Amino acid sequence: MNPSTQLARVIVDELARAGVRDAVLAPGSRSAPLALALHDADSTRRIRLHVRIDERSAGFLALGLAKASRRPVPVVTTSGTAVANLHPAVLEAHHAGVPLVVLSADRPTHLRGSGANQTTDQVKIFGPAVRFFAECLPPARDVGQVVAVRATVDRAVAAATGTRTSVPGPVHINVPFEEPLLPDVQEAATWPPGREHEAPWTRVGGPPSAPPTTILP
Repeated sequence: MNPSTQLARVIVDELARAGVRDAVLAPGSRSAPLALALHDADSTRRIRLHVRIDERSAGFLALGLAKASRRPVPVVTTSGTAVANLHPAVLEAHHAGVPLVVLSADRPTHLRGSGANQTTDQVKIFGPAVRFFAECLPPARDVGQVVAVRATVDRAVAAATGTRTSVPGPVHINVPFEEPLLPDVQEAATWPPGREHEAPWTRVGGPPSAPPTTILP
């Protein structure tokens, strides 16, 4: 399995383990690994996939699904200005405390600032409007990276739902994908597994308990 396919499958698998039940996709070439992974999750009824052509519409659909279900809902876009089209939905989620999860596919990091097509600076593009930002490392055949990606997904979902802060809201995971973006038809559909019984890799605890009140004489 090529590294980009593996990375996308790990991300989607961990999202399902973290409680995601719906996802919205605005298709594009760079996000093809995520699109295929979500399609597989939809076919096995782990995550219900909704497809919208326009990124702005996709963002608001994900916002509505998250608000109605009170669950984190990812919205997936390709690289470049497509990501910026999610800004209105991100701001709405920020002000309303809705657990929107932006999953933006990106060109390889070495193409930044090179004038490559469909490329812009997506790092922290939403500024302080998101509760959490992370960028996945470039895809690699490395078990340690798989563990780090699973933990990142779990921390993002915890931030979106306000597990530690009690302040839910949007989060952003940026995912640079190297070519090839499509799996080889000869490859076996396997990748490093997660924990048993569909458990998330990392559990994020709630806010620390307040110390007991002591009444002085």
